[in-house]
Amino acid sequence: MAKRLIVGMSGASGVIYGIRLLEMLKHQDEFESHLVISNGGKLNISIETNWDVKAVEALADVVHSDQNLAASIASGSYITSGMAIMPCSMKTLSGVVNSYADNLIVRAADVILKEQRRLVIVPRETPLHLGHTRLMTQAVEMGALMVPPMPAFYNDPQTVDDIINHTVGRVMDLFGVDTGIVKRWQGPIGKRS
Repeated sequence: MAKRLIVGMSGASGVIYGIRLLEMLKHQDEFESHLVISNGGKLNISIETNWDVKAVEALADVVHSDQNLAASIASGSYITSGMAIMPCSMKTLSGVVNSYADNLIVRAADVILKEQRRLVIVPRETPLHLGHTRLMTQAVEMGALMVPPMPAFYNDPQTVDDIINHTVGRVMDLFGVDTGIVKRWQGPIGKRS
């Protein structure tokens, strides 16, 4: 049986991170991807990318409506390997922290936390005010992993795609998948230490 991974895409900027995750999952035969996109996420797909929503949905094995609180992934008895919310808006993060499950992204995340499965949150906002950082702290205290998409430069990125791929590859690492796309730190080769 394939491992199931839920991908939530909320209305924050950075939908390309979620799209790239789906593209990487497409090449991982051991995973079955379950996609939930909020209305804000759908809007940002059209604003920020050349993708259309149907093409993004076609990357997933299973697509769920954000309003379907009776979906399989809304129950803890439906076994998954976890969930990545990328990007995650502050509204969605607030919903997760406060268990305000009025949509399927937040309900699925709530289930992941209560079942003590892996929840990876990729928050997208800057600058951050105290309310944002408190929400992040609370999410981590509840068991989530916070992965802000902060670029690494030790890997000598040449394009925006390199930066996106590194972040998404590191998220895949958290689910035990080495995509081969991450340029891993080998120490200061050829440099003084």
